[in-house]
Amino acid sequence: MKLRALSTLAMSGATLFVLASHQNSAGMTRIEDASRAAIRAVLAEQQAAWNRGDVENFMKGYWNSPDLSFAGSSGVTRGYEAVRTRYRKNYPDTKAMGHLEFSEIEVHPLGEDAAFVLGRWHLTRESDELGGVFTLVFERFADGWKIVHDHTSLNAKTP
Repeated sequence: MKLRALSTLAMSGATLFVLASHQNSAGMTRIEDASRAAIRAVLAEQQAAWNRGDVENFMKGYWNSPDLSFAGSSGVTRGYEAVRTRYRKNYPDTKAMGHLEFSEIEVHPLGEDAAFVLGRWHLTRESDELGGVFTLVFERFADGWKIVHDHTSLNAKTP
Protein backbone atom coordinates (compact mmCIF):
# COMPACT_ATOMS: atom_id res chain seq x y z
CA MET A 1 0.00 0.00 0.00
CA LYS A 2 2.84 2.36 0.80
CA LEU A 3 4.32 1.73 -2.63
CA ARG A 4 1.05 2.70 -4.32
CA ALA A 5 0.82 5.90 -2.24
CA LEU A 6 4.41 6.80 -3.07
CA SER A 7 3.80 6.06 -6.75
CA THR A 8 0.67 8.23 -6.77
CA LEU A 9 2.52 11.01 -4.98
CA ALA A 10 5.42 10.81 -7.46
CA MET A 11 3.00 10.91 -10.43
CA SER A 12 1.21 13.90 -8.93
CA GLY A 13 4.51 15.68 -8.41
CA ALA A 14 5.61 14.93 -11.99
CA THR A 15 2.27 16.16 -13.34
CA LEU A 16 2.57 19.41 -11.38
CA PHE A 17 6.13 19.87 -12.66
CA VAL A 18 5.04 19.37 -16.29
CA LEU A 19 2.10 21.75 -15.86
CA ALA A 20 4.31 24.39 -14.22
CA SER A 21 6.91 24.01 -16.96
CA HIS A 22 4.26 24.33 -19.65
CA GLN A 23 2.74 27.36 -17.95
CA ASN A 24 6.19 28.95 -17.62
CA SER A 25 7.07 28.29 -21.28
CA ALA A 26 3.69 29.66 -22.36
CA GLY A 27 4.33 32.77 -20.26
CA MET A 28 7.82 33.07 -21.75
CA THR A 29 6.37 32.75 -25.25
CA ARG A 30 4.01 35.66 -24.54
CA ILE A 31 6.94 37.74 -23.28
CA GLU A 32 9.01 36.78 -26.33
CA ASP A 33 6.14 37.61 -28.70
CA ALA A 34 5.67 41.01 -27.03
CA SER A 35 9.42 41.64 -27.23
CA ARG A 36 9.53 40.70 -30.91
CA ALA A 37 6.63 43.06 -31.65
CA ALA A 38 8.23 45.92 -29.71
CA ILE A 39 11.57 45.46 -31.48
CA ARG A 40 9.89 45.31 -34.89
CA ALA A 41 8.09 48.55 -33.98
CA VAL A 42 11.44 50.24 -33.23
CA LEU A 43 12.73 49.16 -36.66
CA ALA A 44 9.53 50.36 -38.37
CA GLU A 45 9.88 53.74 -36.65
CA GLN A 46 13.52 53.95 -37.72
CA GLN A 47 12.64 53.10 -41.31
CA ALA A 48 9.87 55.72 -41.39
CA ALA A 49 12.13 58.39 -39.86
CA TRP A 50 14.89 57.61 -42.38
CA ASN A 51 12.46 57.88 -45.27
CA ARG A 52 11.38 61.32 -43.99
CA GLY A 53 15.05 62.38 -43.93
CA ASP A 54 14.91 62.59 -40.12
CA VAL A 55 18.21 61.35 -38.69
CA GLU A 56 17.33 62.60 -35.19
CA ASN A 57 14.26 60.39 -34.92
CA PHE A 58 16.07 57.52 -36.65
CA MET A 59 18.65 57.70 -33.83
CA LYS A 60 15.93 57.24 -31.17
CA GLY A 61 16.20 53.51 -31.87
CA TYR A 62 19.76 53.54 -30.52
CA TRP A 63 20.90 53.53 -26.90
CA ASN A 64 21.98 57.06 -26.05
CA SER A 65 25.24 56.06 -24.38
CA PRO A 66 28.98 56.33 -24.92
CA ASP A 67 28.91 52.50 -24.82
CA LEU A 68 26.84 52.19 -28.01
CA SER A 69 28.86 50.50 -30.79
CA PHE A 70 28.45 50.44 -34.57
CA ALA A 71 30.59 48.18 -36.77
CA GLY A 72 30.69 48.66 -40.52
CA SER A 73 33.02 48.68 -43.49
CA SER A 74 34.90 51.70 -42.13
CA GLY A 75 35.53 50.08 -38.75
CA VAL A 76 33.99 50.45 -35.31
CA THR A 77 32.34 53.66 -34.14
CA ARG A 78 31.77 54.00 -30.40
CA GLY A 79 29.27 56.23 -28.64
CA TYR A 80 25.88 57.65 -29.49
CA GLU A 81 27.22 61.05 -30.56
CA ALA A 82 29.87 59.49 -32.81
CA VAL A 83 27.29 57.21 -34.46
CA ARG A 84 24.95 60.16 -35.03
CA THR A 85 27.83 62.20 -36.49
CA ARG A 86 28.69 59.28 -38.79
CA TYR A 87 25.12 59.11 -40.10
CA ARG A 88 24.99 62.89 -40.63
CA LYS A 89 28.32 62.86 -42.50
CA ASN A 90 27.51 59.88 -44.73
CA TYR A 91 23.89 60.92 -45.35
CA PRO A 92 23.84 64.75 -45.29
CA ASP A 93 20.46 65.20 -47.02
CA THR A 94 17.35 63.36 -48.20
CA LYS A 95 18.90 62.75 -51.63
CA ALA A 96 21.82 60.89 -50.04
CA MET A 97 19.48 59.09 -47.64
CA GLY A 98 17.16 57.80 -50.35
CA HIS A 99 14.44 55.29 -49.50
CA LEU A 100 15.23 52.59 -46.91
CA GLU A 101 13.59 49.18 -46.69
CA PHE A 102 14.25 46.53 -44.06
CA SER A 103 13.41 42.91 -44.89
CA GLU A 104 13.96 39.32 -43.76
CA ILE A 105 13.91 40.47 -40.14
CA GLU A 106 14.50 37.73 -37.57
CA VAL A 107 14.18 38.60 -33.88
CA HIS A 108 15.84 36.14 -31.50
CA PRO A 109 15.18 36.85 -27.79
CA LEU A 110 18.07 36.24 -25.40
CA GLY A 111 15.95 36.23 -22.26
CA GLU A 112 13.48 38.89 -21.19
CA ASP A 113 15.71 41.95 -21.64
CA ALA A 114 17.92 41.26 -24.64
CA ALA A 115 17.62 40.08 -28.24
CA PHE A 116 19.61 39.90 -31.41
CA VAL A 117 18.14 40.74 -34.78
CA LEU A 118 19.21 39.66 -38.23
CA GLY A 119 17.94 41.34 -41.36
CA ARG A 120 18.57 42.89 -44.74
CA TRP A 121 18.57 46.56 -45.68
CA HIS A 122 18.10 48.12 -49.09
CA LEU A 123 18.57 51.77 -49.98
CA THR A 124 17.19 53.16 -53.22
CA ARG A 125 18.53 56.54 -54.34
CA GLU A 126 18.26 58.51 -57.59
CA SER A 127 21.84 57.70 -58.52
CA ASP A 128 22.23 54.14 -57.20
CA GLU A 129 21.06 51.32 -54.98
CA LEU A 130 22.84 49.87 -51.97
CA GLY A 131 22.02 46.89 -49.82
CA GLY A 132 23.36 44.48 -47.30
CA VAL A 133 22.77 42.71 -44.04
CA PHE A 134 22.72 43.73 -40.41
CA THR A 135 22.99 42.17 -36.98
CA LEU A 136 21.64 44.23 -34.11
CA VAL A 137 21.82 43.62 -30.38
CA PHE A 138 18.84 45.09 -28.54
CA GLU A 139 18.45 45.64 -24.83
CA ARG A 140 15.28 46.57 -22.95
CA PHE A 141 15.57 49.76 -20.89
CA ALA A 142 13.00 51.68 -18.83
CA ASP A 143 12.16 53.73 -21.95
CA GLY A 144 11.87 50.70 -24.24
CA TRP A 145 13.99 48.54 -26.53
CA LYS A 146 17.18 50.13 -27.86
CA ILE A 147 19.98 49.02 -30.16
CA VAL A 148 23.19 48.68 -28.13
CA HIS A 149 25.27 47.25 -30.98
CA ASP A 150 24.83 47.48 -34.77
CA HIS A 151 26.92 45.57 -37.29
CA THR A 152 25.89 46.58 -40.79
CA SER A 153 27.56 45.18 -43.89
CA LEU A 154 27.35 46.32 -47.49
CA ASN A 155 26.84 43.64 -50.13
CA ALA A 156 29.76 43.39 -52.52
CA LYS A 157 27.14 43.18 -55.26
CA THR A 158 23.76 44.79 -54.55
CA PRO A 159 20.61 42.73 -55.13
